[in-house]
Amino acid sequence: MPEQKLQRKLGLFPATNIVIANMIGAGIFTTSGLMMKGLNDPVLMIILWAVGGLIAICGALAYGELGAAMPGAGGEYLFLSKLYHPLFGFLSGWVSFIVGFSAPIAASAMGFSEYFCRAVPSLPGWLSSSGILNEVWTKKFISISIILIFTFIHYRGLKTGARIQNLLTFLKVLLILVLLFAGFSSGRGSFENFAREKIVNPGFAGWKTIGLSLMWIMFAYSGWNASTYLGAEIKNPSKILPRSLLYGTGIVILLYLGINILYVYGINPEQMKGVISVGGLAMGNLFGKSAEVLFSLLIAFALFSSLSAFIIIGPRVYYSMANDGLFFRSVAKIHTKFGVPSNSILLQCLIACILALSGSFEQVLTYMGFALGIFPILAVIGVFKLRYKYRNGLKLPGYPVTQIIYIAAGILILILSFLERPAESSIALLVVAAGVPAYLIFKRYS
Repeated sequence: MPEQKLQRKLGLFPATNIVIANMIGAGIFTTSGLMMKGLNDPVLMIILWAVGGLIAICGALAYGELGAAMPGAGGEYLFLSKLYHPLFGFLSGWVSFIVGFSAPIAASAMGFSEYFCRAVPSLPGWLSSSGILNEVWTKKFISISIILIFTFIHYRGLKTGARIQNLLTFLKVLLILVLLFAGFSSGRGSFENFAREKIVNPGFAGWKTIGLSLMWIMFAYSGWNASTYLGAEIKNPSKILPRSLLYGTGIVILLYLGINILYVYGINPEQMKGVISVGGLAMGNLFGKSAEVLFSLLIAFALFSSLSAFIIIGPRVYYSMANDGLFFRSVAKIHTKFGVPSNSILLQCLIACILALSGSFEQVLTYMGFALGIFPILAVIGVFKLRYKYRNGLKLPGYPVTQIIYIAAGILILILSFLERPAESSIALLVVAAGVPAYLIFKRYS
């Protein structure tokens, strides 16, 4: 099925929106409480969010050059296939299939259920007391229902899906701005919270905790490369694609730093530890129980935007793999009426539902974060080869410093995270390794 059937319809505004929507999701609304449990230092946590933003900008600069030189569908799959070997592209697509998009969809849906149940605790309580579903399975049922609803929306076409995506992204950014303005204007928090809890684990144990925290932060920033996956559907990609990456990433960094400062302002660090629905807790402390319910609901619905963006992007990777004979041929099918890779969308939905049913939020987060950290490093290394191969291509500022920062930071985060959480990290590595025989099978029978 020829790739040109994917039409170039997206301009700068929707492409930037997709980057923002992809980045602002479950991570920023759920990980800070988990990090505080290990770091015990709110100032260090804010510093790490800033460091994560710097790494994301370095990655966006590298991917801007890659996307302008290779503006097709598939992102890393396309880049690694052309720069190295189809095996590397396949492995990145394989990880995207099992982890890269399906797992964030599951995580966003799980984040929605956490906030929704904080806002409406009577629902899981009633279902549990009635013997219908316990609290854990109520949250899982809600998560799967959300995945199915948004899969249906995006199955019916990119144009409609993009309009809904633009609206959701606007509302989500507006919500964060309202949270920041209302929270800091309340005067009920305390900046003295930044001076509390300074007990960071000593020695190498502390560095491992920092590495794991940065991996979770990079999951929250993941999506800085989102528009590269839609390169075949972006107008004038050599100009619009790099701008969408940089504008989207820059906006999100500012929002992330603001919202984390608000969390610490509104919550005693001891109270924050281990809390997933940390945004609802902050607003409850600042404005009372009614505000906690209201903002928990608003944040829950804001997570729709990132979940929706992942459902748009992921299937384009599987579509490209199938076009190259490295995945099931049926996955390359374009719906005759809706013009989307329909089978690819349905397959992603199935995997996301399976992940939502398995493991805790923290386990899914760690497994996903480790797997997602591997192939962007290879892609950024590819910029050196790209500059040599395409001497007249787009050249963004910062080379080679930004590439070196991203590569060094990425490798260090993976090593420290593996040492801190070897079980989840090993599962992620096994998923990558399983892709090698899968590639050989698809290659043989293509």
